[in-house]
Amino acid sequence: MFSVLISAFLLSLSSCLDNIVVGIAYGMKKTKINFIYNLLIAIITSCGTLISMLSGRLIATIIPVSVAQGLGAAMIIIIGIYFILEYFIKKNRDNNLDNELDIIKSQNNCCEIKQNNCEKSISLKETIMLAFALTINNLGIGISASLAGVSIIATVILTFIISILTIILGISMGYNVIGRLFGKFASLVSGILMIILGIIEFF
Repeated sequence: MFSVLISAFLLSLSSCLDNIVVGIAYGMKKTKINFIYNLLIAIITSCGTLISMLSGRLIATIIPVSVAQGLGAAMIIIIGIYFILEYFIKKNRDNNLDNELDIIKSQNNCCEIKQNNCEKSISLKETIMLAFALTINNLGIGISASLAGVSIIATVILTFIISILTIILGISMGYNVIGRLFGKFASLVSGILMIILGIIEFF
């Protein structure tokens, strides 16, 4: 039971790390995502996770269980490696971090002086587009995890909870300079979590 929850938690956390980056981006722009819209994002993301994992379970009925689990675990590890490679590719392209941090500091100072003029809220249309973008980005992970035998119910519930918390955390971090630094490591952390999950599912 414990290993089932650990696998579901790692999967949910990894798939929701993008939420932190998104929250950081909006926080840096002083754009708020209210609780209702945050809840909507969590619902859409969780539904997408459910659909993708049910699709993976359907595929598993066509091929032997042992093969499906091995294939799913291997796919998860491959996705993790891709995330890590993505991190290093982006890192090589970003040589202006210090300048960006100076701009962020200036923006923060501006908003401290003119907070009413700087802060705004995300629209419903933008919220829905954002939710579907996050969902589509995680479809492959859900299918792979389902093939590997990760609990669907536990994953959907944890995805819903973690999605809400990571958006809140991201926005809070985005209001600080440290948020930009964390955002740069999201792909790396997500990749490491995916590889750990894949290894767990192999055994």
